Amino acid sequence: MGKVCVLECRDYNYDDVINIVHGLLDSFEELKELNQGKVLIKTNLLKKNKPEDGVTTHPYVVEGVVRFFQNLGHDVMIGDSPGGPFNPIILKGVYEACGILDVAKRTNAKLNYDTEVIEVKPKNSMLINNLKLVKAFTEVDYVVSCGKLKTHTMMTYTGAVKNLFGMIPGVTKADYHLKMNDPTHFANMLIDVCEHVNPIFSILDGIEAMEGDGPSSGDIRNLGLLLGGTNPHELDYIATYIAGLDNVPTVIEAKRRGLLKTEDNSITLSGVDISNLEIRPFKLPGSTHVNFVSGRIPKFVESFLLEEIRPYPLVKLDMCIGCGVCVKNCPPKVIRLEYKKAVIDTSGCIRCFCCHELCPEKAIGIKRHPLHKLVFGK
Repeated sequence: MGKVCVLECRDYNYDDVINIVHGLLDSFEELKELNQGKVLIKTNLLKKNKPEDGVTTHPYVVEGVVRFFQNLGHDVMIGDSPGGPFNPIILKGVYEACGILDVAKRTNAKLNYDTEVIEVKPKNSMLINNLKLVKAFTEVDYVVSCGKLKTHTMMTYTGAVKNLFGMIPGVTKADYHLKMNDPTHFANMLIDVCEHVNPIFSILDGIEAMEGDGPSSGDIRNLGLLLGGTNPHELDYIATYIAGLDNVPTVIEAKRRGLLKTEDNSITLSGVDISNLEIRPFKLPGSTHVNFVSGRIPKFVESFLLEEIRPYPLVKLDMCIGCGVCVKNCPPKVIRLEYKKAVIDTSGCIRCFCCHELCPEKAIGIKRHPLHKLVFGK
């Protein structure tokens, strides 16, 4: 039986966040019984965004986690592998923009700048025989997933489990997108990574979450909650329940693999009574549609519809500055620059929406077929 704690935290007041994070972590006795060691705080630093953009884990949440483990005598390192090229110069820019550099200065925690890669054979893997990870992330005693509660254009939702995709270095992530571009396969790959990493704890910044076209171009949603638990699958299950997100691939597959049990009060909840929360369901990404038709119509009709009227990324030419980020990070390499504007060959697009996710100008939109709303609803 696992435990998930949900606490209210209405805004990013520094003292409140630090104290509430400490209270959340302090309610898990097993964390205080760990032997002293090296702890990686694996935060969510998708790209160079300011904390107020709602894209990355807020630095005050990260700092609260850092201080808790430091107070227990652990050696703490903060790290992530953002999307795109992975080198110390880019890392420094991301750490600085996201407010993490300031956290390191205030706490004397280490920031990871080591970009060496190691190949491992993952444990309990369903899909992956070999996995490339940031070497420094494998040389710690404990990993804490410190993520952000958001919707996601490809996977519907990103939280504790998907946050660990950042254990994989930079552009190597594109290889996994290319090989496993179906949401179900991609979900099982994410679970394989999560099971190998085996985080001792996961915490989600849901103070200001994101809905709609997340994880970087959605709308900020003040949820006012911090969530934590020792089982990342259970934490994501509770987070998606609160957000009103059904049919999330990572949750579905975790249940199917026996990693998540939701019957017979198998999850102990503490803190806020989530049954009394009156929260409007999160808006879904414009790309979400697969999960609403499976099993409701004949399989051959489903396959035809999904292929023919699948949403796809569309360049907003008036906003595109021709920076080339989408070109460099497109897994199937179907984006090019013409006259300093991005052009997408949609015939080869795998709908991973990496271009949408990583565009610094939010110049990639999501185009729906005219029949999409009729067939799949809002």
